[in-house]
Amino acid sequence: MTDQAVDVGGAAAGRRTGQFLGRQRELKELRADIERAGLDTLSGKKSPRARVLLIAGRPGSGRTALACELARQVAGDYPDGVLRAALTEPGGVRVPADRVARDLLDALKVPAPPGAGQDELTQLVRGALADRRAIVLLDDAADAEQVGPLLPDTSPSLVVATAEGPLTGIPDVRPCTLGGLDVKSGVELLEGFTGAVRVTVDPRAAETLVEACGGQPAALVLVGGWLRARPKAAVSDVAKQLRTMSDDGVELPIAARPLAQSFRLVYDSLAQPAARMLRLLSFAPAGIADAHTASALAGCSVSGAQAALDDFVACGLLRPDPDAPEQYRVPGALAPLLRALCESVDRPGEIQLARARMLERTVRLLQSCRAVTEPEGSPARKKLAGLPRALRFPSAAVADAWLSGRRPA
Repeated sequence: MTDQAVDVGGAAAGRRTGQFLGRQRELKELRADIERAGLDTLSGKKSPRARVLLIAGRPGSGRTALACELARQVAGDYPDGVLRAALTEPGGVRVPADRVARDLLDALKVPAPPGAGQDELTQLVRGALADRRAIVLLDDAADAEQVGPLLPDTSPSLVVATAEGPLTGIPDVRPCTLGGLDVKSGVELLEGFTGAVRVTVDPRAAETLVEACGGQPAALVLVGGWLRARPKAAVSDVAKQLRTMSDDGVELPIAARPLAQSFRLVYDSLAQPAARMLRLLSFAPAGIADAHTASALAGCSVSGAQAALDDFVACGLLRPDPDAPEQYRVPGALAPLLRALCESVDRPGEIQLARARMLERTVRLLQSCRAVTEPEGSPARKKLAGLPRALRFPSAAVADAWLSGRRPA
């Protein structure tokens, strides 16, 4: 099986232009843990399950990036490929187990019986992995109940789970707990945004900024994007601004402050229409956004929405979806901050209207998907021709690609 990607969740913080930064100690420990004899093996029993590794850390700590880098490094030992599944949506809602199982079965090219329940589907996943040597990435697990039913019953596969804390109930799992990046790696991450010159002229300021961000990759990406958009701003100025920021009356845990403050720095620099659109993107289903979603939520043109999305990506507020062109994902670490802002700033009636526009747009696009498969001259095709160009698909293949990429939503 070739490398499969069911869904990619979590922030890809820690990577710029394909380069993975830092975490060498953690990678070494995780690779050693793959070969470590488990409790069952030490007692003379055959391990009943695949080896399970846990990468634990706060959202924005780069846990997903570390899991993906580990999978890349050991992929040669697992010829049946890599399967990835997000277990929690950016807003914190658990992805139903039957949906996760169906997506995994689709990637494994195993038919899922229509109407099958959760237990039957997860059993099929375990059975499909029984004779395969694969890597299974389970991203953003809320607890052991989400992970346990998906664990293959035999040991050749490797399961790598990410979570905020320990997965109590999964035996023989030692968490690799993430803190901040080391200062050197944090400075290198900043350089990917600012260029080397701005760091070289004041290296101590860059180190201070990394410390002000707690070494958190997501926070560094945000301040890096802010600096890149302001080539004349000094690195030292950002560190000063972060130190003087308040928590807006909300008492945050110390570990949560760097990301919240870095986000506020970037958010406060946005024009009002862009800030409103960004807030409303917290309601994008499954955290998946594109120009149509943003256009409908904000009530603006598709082209204007696309320009805003491109700006958000440059600022580190959104990330492109590697598996679907012109599609973006709201980072799970930022989704709660956006939702809280939206609920405090926007009126409930405005939010309801925005979501109604988004639903209406989605329905029209789905109708367009169906219509493009109808014969030329049919009533459906005539109706399709009357839609605005932005709502028409030029071919069934393009419609299929659009629909496939948005199935989770």
